[in-house]
Amino acid sequence: MPPQVVGQLELTAGERVLSAVADRGGRWHVATDRAFHVGVDDGWQRIPWQRVDRASWDRDADLLAVIEVADFGQPQPRFDLDLAEPGRFLEVVRERVTASVLLSRHVSVKGSRGLKVVARRPPAGDGELDWSFWLDVGLDPADPLVREAAERGLSEARAELGL
Repeated sequence: MPPQVVGQLELTAGERVLSAVADRGGRWHVATDRAFHVGVDDGWQRIPWQRVDRASWDRDADLLAVIEVADFGQPQPRFDLDLAEPGRFLEVVRERVTASVLLSRHVSVKGSRGLKVVARRPPAGDGELDWSFWLDVGLDPADPLVREAAERGLSEARAELGL
């Protein structure tokens, strides 16, 4: 990674760069020990690891899809990164996203369909947990049964963690 790219990043005190990769458009994307820095336009979008809901690699298209956590029922911001040579970058992203998950629990809504409640922690272990929900296909976040299941699942998960 060119030194001028590192100089453009707004890193927090003690934040370390773990891996970086340029996309086909020449924009750099950087994984640090605390956040995913996505190169956008002429700047950066900093996403703390606990705010990355998931990342998936499409080998055929050479695309890394990074999906951010959103409030319940809201669309999730998504970044599609066209990476020709991802190298170690994919491993670092996978490890960081996986390490942020503290708890994941399924909650039934209708028969076998339901939602998953996920608690994520900041990499440094300080700060509040981030909570997200994955709804099974066909479930509507506006449905009162779905909302009740989400509230119940969140309450149970918080109790399990002693919160």
